[in-house]
Amino acid sequence: MRAIRRFTVRTLLPAPLAELEELAHDLRWSWHPPTRAVLADVDPVAWSRVGGDPAALLDALDPERVAAAAADPALVARVRAAAADLRAYRTGPRWYQRQGGAALPAAVAWFPPGPDDAPRAAAAAPGPHGLEALADDHVRAASDLGVPLVAVGLVDDQRRPTAHGTRDLGPGAPPSPTEDGGAAPLLREPDGTPVVVQVATPGSALRARVRVARAGRVPLLLLDPVEPGTPTAGGRATAGPAAERSAAVRRLERALLRGVGGLQAVRAHARLTGAPQPEVVHAGGAHAGFVGLERVRELVAAGATYDAALELVRATSVLAVQVPGPATVLDGALVAEHLAALDPAGDLPTTDVLALGARAGGEADAPVDTAVLALRLADRASGDSRRHGRTCREAYADLWPGFDPQEVPIGSVTAGVHAPTWVAPEVTDLGARRMSARDLATGAGWDVGGPVDDADLWELRRRLRARLDDLLPGGADGPRPSAPGTVPAEPLTVGVVHRPSSGGAPLDLLLDDPDRLAALLLDAARPVRLVVAAGPGGVPAALGALADRPDLDGRLVVLTDASSDLLRALHAGCDVWLDTPVDPSGASTASGMRAALNGVLTLAVRDGWWDEWYDGEDGWALPRPAPEDGDEGTAQRAAVLHDVLAEQVVTCFHERDGDGLPRRWLAAVRRTLVTLAPKVQATRMVADHVAHLYAPAAAAGAALAADDLAGAVALAGWRSRVRSAWPGVAVADVEVTGAGTPPRVGDVLHVRASVTLGGLLPDDVAVQVVHGPVGPDDEITDLHVAALVQAAPAADAPDAVDAPDADAGTGGVGRTEGGRYAYVGEVGLTRAGPFGWTVRVVPRHDALTSVAATGLVATAG
Repeated sequence: MRAIRRFTVRTLLPAPLAELEELAHDLRWSWHPPTRAVLADVDPVAWSRVGGDPAALLDALDPERVAAAAADPALVARVRAAAADLRAYRTGPRWYQRQGGAALPAAVAWFPPGPDDAPRAAAAAPGPHGLEALADDHVRAASDLGVPLVAVGLVDDQRRPTAHGTRDLGPGAPPSPTEDGGAAPLLREPDGTPVVVQVATPGSALRARVRVARAGRVPLLLLDPVEPGTPTAGGRATAGPAAERSAAVRRLERALLRGVGGLQAVRAHARLTGAPQPEVVHAGGAHAGFVGLERVRELVAAGATYDAALELVRATSVLAVQVPGPATVLDGALVAEHLAALDPAGDLPTTDVLALGARAGGEADAPVDTAVLALRLADRASGDSRRHGRTCREAYADLWPGFDPQEVPIGSVTAGVHAPTWVAPEVTDLGARRMSARDLATGAGWDVGGPVDDADLWELRRRLRARLDDLLPGGADGPRPSAPGTVPAEPLTVGVVHRPSSGGAPLDLLLDDPDRLAALLLDAARPVRLVVAAGPGGVPAALGALADRPDLDGRLVVLTDASSDLLRALHAGCDVWLDTPVDPSGASTASGMRAALNGVLTLAVRDGWWDEWYDGEDGWALPRPAPEDGDEGTAQRAAVLHDVLAEQVVTCFHERDGDGLPRRWLAAVRRTLVTLAPKVQATRMVADHVAHLYAPAAAAGAALAADDLAGAVALAGWRSRVRSAWPGVAVADVEVTGAGTPPRVGDVLHVRASVTLGGLLPDDVAVQVVHGPVGPDDEITDLHVAALVQAAPAADAPDAVDAPDADAGTGGVGRTEGGRYAYVGEVGLTRAGPFGWTVRVVPRHDALTSVAATGLVATAG
């Protein structure tokens, strides 16, 4: 018989142990071993029974054990010390507080991409997929550094985070009858009423309660869609497929709930807690553009003009850019309908908003690309590696016609992973005499592997491999005993996460020749073991067939539902990490970085972080596929992978000296720990965001917002004036002298350009000569830019005129009878080969973040 209501009966914590509540409900425990140790020692039996989940532990404590723990002075002292340490961690000054004070934002809102936006990251997420998984590397590192972040996410009702990990409700499963469901506590008004955010749609309102989890210093605001039938029931963006709603409607409404509802949650949290409202918003995914639109709507509703509001929102928005694709495109009419419901006061001009999301053309019924919308609402956009940034610039180049792809305003901050979460204790101990806990948390002073001798380093790797051995099941379908002698004492262990949802199936190359793979795994002289952690999407048939072979039992292990402990052991205990996406996008994957922190070598396609940090001594790089590659190209790259694995990786690992040590392998392990591990840390990533994105965005926002948005109003007026005048801007004439016949390296070109400004002033523009090597079609392939300066004509020049009506500054000096202005400059010829140049005029303003920011350019010819 099914209960109509349920609740959890808990053991009352006595006063000496009351601080366990504080320790258990701050997700810092998930990356702080001392806290986990204290919690485990309160009731070891219950801790084991709940799988190391502190919130579940509080529900499962045995009263007699609690009484005994409360009477143990040593344990009580440890609980109190851990709680004091947590409070000091939350409130004391850290890296951020020592960086420069007022120049940095008082708060930053972080709207990370959802699982649908970043399938690569989602597939590699640690399990169990509970609240601790929502505190991603960015959040954890921000907490360690003291960055005042507030993070926003969505509690997906089909995989609801609870105190016991997750409960897979399934598409038609009944809702939980409990109010809190064991999840994070609700944000409440002063009278105790739960805060409910509401997003209007054409059909019904999307409503969600706001849960607040803590990840150290960072609050996590989790939108929990209201269940049907509750007092605040309404439409839900995350319900299973409904007959009356298309996939596009559900996708749009999910993005609206994340973006608009998420911003409402941020506002409510600041209002109720006294936390500062964020000065900078960092967002990624389909909802990023809707966060920006809601911020614009707020400003307009408060009295700002639409154009001024747009300037301020752009200046203070940071975008985690994504490559556009079919999933980012929505019907324009559908978006217009939802905008009308969302903005009944008409604060957002629908035509202008739709144009922000139009890929090209600007027709009234043009599709809206949410990725384009987000890009046009953020002055600062960033890929998660240099190659990813380059890929995105190329993908969006058509939005900036007349500019080279390298000038598209998208940069990059290479991703990182949270070292305290992923570094094995043995690795930390290796550097314990030289590296404090704070060093590990902040990424400063990382010193692992350098002075340690090879014997100790090899013993470390063997201990990590042994821990993995202890946790691994016997085969692909669960624990199966291996025949004696099946698993050699010291096989080369290759780890890989199978992520079929992104970049193609990464195991395709390895499985292209299953017989060769089986032979590699069965080599008795040079044993190899392959451990695959299968993400969403299941196990490929070819892999399953191999895993079912009795002779490969123990040599091929497939993990279909790995625990967080097992995933950590895999990232630390394998010897080499494999990452071979079939269709790499340049995006960074976290798994290889997690492994590298523990001295695991990398064997990967040159993509993402590995493309920029591989140095030839810390692993092996595989070639990227060419766009024209077909089946033949895939087969060739598969052969290369097998060759490198068999001839280089396996050989290097099993090569021993007289002391039984693999010296070449250990040199690469040391190189990984000493030079690569500091780079892949999330603290470095977040610090880069602060320096290059958050701080400049906050400064720009402060300048535009001062004196009732005076700066934003002025910038909007300037932009409008420049856009109106731009049809009259042109490069009228160019003269070049100074090149020899033929031109030689070392020659200097003297460039003089005559331009018309269409009523604009010289202060409004920059005139530049663009030059570099050219290809067969005369396209400049490696762009260089040199500024031209305005030339004042001789006083007796017959065509020189004064401009008494010109503004101060350069005014009309240098303008000729035809309204033209002369600009001059030089270009040195520094290398041989085909060379080309042109002259262009672009808008110039101190508030612009890029030469292409306005999208306007006038080019000679």
